[in-house]
Amino acid sequence: MSLIVGLRNPGSSYERTRHNIGAVAIDRFLADNGLVLKPARQGIRADVAETNLSGHRAVVAVPRTYMNESGQSVAPLVKYFGVDPEHILVIHDDIDVPFGKLKVTEGGGHGGNNGVRSIIGSVGTNEFWRLKIGVGRPPSRMEPADFVLGRFKEAEREPMDVAVYRASDVVTRFIEAGGDEARQHAGELND
Repeated sequence: MSLIVGLRNPGSSYERTRHNIGAVAIDRFLADNGLVLKPARQGIRADVAETNLSGHRAVVAVPRTYMNESGQSVAPLVKYFGVDPEHILVIHDDIDVPFGKLKVTEGGGHGGNNGVRSIIGSVGTNEFWRLKIGVGRPPSRMEPADFVLGRFKEAEREPMDVAVYRASDVVTRFIEAGGDEARQHAGELND
């Protein structure tokens, strides 16, 4: 069983912001596979869809919590579905990855992403996979936190749509073949 989580802030004021690109990638994956999110069981603060790709079961989730509380959604999902950390993929924005590029990593720190920081604290390990989507660098003197809460410029939308389509492919590869294969696939898609 894999758990795929797209990070975001809930609410219309945050829709299509750079910080919500993880949830946008989940939306693309859902559309590509004919899936629909439903409220999670047991009062877990997330929306989920369960799927089976080529015999590999997965839960796809979007937290209902704010980004910096993502662990409050992810930890109960991990426990409820009995998912091992090596089968968790968290999708999030990253200002240190080149714009529109994808990077799959395992373990490591939170890289300044408060959603990842919350998940590490709540799950009790950093040994899970991340799919980082490059959302650009803030202009000089602009706070990164303000930058990621902004929306993409008109000229950025098409390349970001391409990145989201590619991210959906990487999620499929992760579910069917695991983290190492997903990492390799992401690298190939960036070429």
